[in-house]
Amino acid sequence: MVRGKSFLKHLTAVIFGTTVLVGGVTKQTPALSVQPQNPIPLAPSPIKLLTPNTPKFATSNLFPQPNNQLNDSIENNLRVVIKLNQRRVYLYQNQQLQTSYPIAVGREGWETPVGEYQVIEMISQPTWEHPFTGEIIPPGPDNPLGERWIGFWTDGKNYIGFHGTPNTETVGQAASHGCIRMFNQDVLALFQRVKIGTLVIVEP
Repeated sequence: MVRGKSFLKHLTAVIFGTTVLVGGVTKQTPALSVQPQNPIPLAPSPIKLLTPNTPKFATSNLFPQPNNQLNDSIENNLRVVIKLNQRRVYLYQNQQLQTSYPIAVGREGWETPVGEYQVIEMISQPTWEHPFTGEIIPPGPDNPLGERWIGFWTDGKNYIGFHGTPNTETVGQAASHGCIRMFNQDVLALFQRVKIGTLVIVEP
């Protein structure tokens, strides 16, 4: 889960005590304040992963209820279906299954919220910066977010979406903080198929 604001060209994200700089943003979320790049160096606004003081087990109000009145611009013939119990995501075109990928889902206490959503943010090639040492890990398979981010849930400051991972052993497990982890080659393929407004259905 991600929390914070973003700029048009560059973002900084704190991932459970770490910082991420990302570029190549495609997004559509009115809750964010998007500003043009300023030629004067400024400290970027952070996007922080949510680490709330919550009970060990998730409560029903931990996540807002899904929006069942989706935007009319959603492509009716393309949908992404996440089946949490199967640890897989399925891509359908014109009611026909096109492909599926193994995934990691939210772990106990951080369950991925069930419901119908839409792709609201797409980020290409994130660069990770360690918040304490300043070490920068460039885009690539060793990046903690992998090579792509596809956001589909937000309450205005917290985010859930698909992303790659260098921790490939977690794929197929309930291991994340609500996000959908994928093998990097799989999230790259998914990134090529979806766009802003694509329907995302999360099932138990």
